[in-house]
Amino acid sequence: MSESAKDPQAHDAYRQAGVDIDAQDRALEEVKVLARGTFTPGVLTEVGSFGGLFRPDLNGLEEPVLVSSADGVGTKLMVSAMVGDYSTVGHDLVNHCVNDILVQGARPLFFMDYVGAGVLDPSKVVDLVRGVSAGCRENGCALLGGETAEMPGFYRPGDYELVGFIVGLADRQNLLDGSRVQVGDTLIALPSAGLHTNGYSLARRVFFEILGLSVESPLPGGDSTVGRRTVGQELLAPHLSYLDCISPLLGDEALHAMAHITGGGLTDNLPRSLPDGARAVVDLDSWQVPEVFQLLVGAGRVSGEEAFRVFNMGVGMVLFVAASEQERVLAHLRSMGTAPWVLGSVEQGADGEAVVYRGGSGAGH
Repeated sequence: MSESAKDPQAHDAYRQAGVDIDAQDRALEEVKVLARGTFTPGVLTEVGSFGGLFRPDLNGLEEPVLVSSADGVGTKLMVSAMVGDYSTVGHDLVNHCVNDILVQGARPLFFMDYVGAGVLDPSKVVDLVRGVSAGCRENGCALLGGETAEMPGFYRPGDYELVGFIVGLADRQNLLDGSRVQVGDTLIALPSAGLHTNGYSLARRVFFEILGLSVESPLPGGDSTVGRRTVGQELLAPHLSYLDCISPLLGDEALHAMAHITGGGLTDNLPRSLPDGARAVVDLDSWQVPEVFQLLVGAGRVSGEEAFRVFNMGVGMVLFVAASEQERVLAHLRSMGTAPWVLGSVEQGADGEAVVYRGGSGAGH
C-alpha cells in the first residue's frame, strides 16, 4: 500500500490548497438540471461533455451566417453580493448578449457561461446559473455548456466572475452592419429598465461613497417611482432583452441598422452603426431621462457629456429606420408592449461629429 493511501490527509491536499472538488460537483449536479431545462431541438450532447454539439435548423436561409459575442455583467455582481441575491445577474448577462447579436440581425442559438470564484459556494453558483438558464429560456436559446473555476489566490473570497458567450444565426442578406443607413433615416429609441449592466463603478461610488447610502436605503425622490425603491432594487433592475419586439422586423427593408446602448452610451454606440459621412442627431427634448440617472448626474457632479458616455440615460436600444416607414415601425413596437419614441435622425456628417445632441439643457432632459 502506498504512503498516500495510508494517510487520509493525502486525499484532502487540493481542499487544503483552497479548492473543494466535492463542492464543485454538488453545484454542477444542480447546474445540469438547470441547463437541460433550456435545451432546444438543436442540442445533440448531454451536459458535461468536453464540448457542446448543436445542429442548427438552416431551413429558409439562403446563406447562413453565425454571429457570436461575449460579455460580462461587470461590477453589478458586487451589488448582488451586497444585496445577497445572485439570482438575477445571470439573466441580465444573457439578455445583454442576445441584444448584442440582435443588432446585427441574428437570433440566438445557444449560450455558454463561465463562473469563476475564489472560494466556491455551491448555492451561489447555482443561483448565478439559475439566472442564466432563465434568460436562455426567455430568449429561446440553449444553455449548451460552460465552466466553473475555483481559483483561490486569484479571486478573493466572496468574489465571483460571470461571463457569457453566445452564438446566433442570421441570413447574410439580412445582416445589419450600417451599410443600409442613409441620411434622413429616423432614430427610434426603446427604453431601458435602468442602468442595465453598465456604469456601475460610478453608480456605486455615488450611492455608497458620496451619498453614504446602503443597498437597503430608499432612493431620494420623495413620492416618485424612484423614491419607492431601494438602492439595491434600482441597481439590480433587469437588463431588458429586445428580441421579442424586434425579431419580427429582422429582414424588413424598413430596418436599416440598430445600436445596443451599453458601455459608452449613446455617444459611443450610435457611431458603430453609421456609415462614413453620416452623423446621428439626438433630440434631448424627445424623452425624460429617468430620475435615477438625474440623481447620479447631480450627486456625482457628472457633466452631461460624460453622462451620455457612461450611462444609457434611459435608452436601451436604437433602431435606424427609413423615415417613410417610421410610423409603421412605431406601431409595431407599440403593439409588442414597448414604449418607443423618435429619438432623432441621421444627417450628413462632418469629421469629428458622429453624434450631435440638440435641445434640452443636458442630462436632466
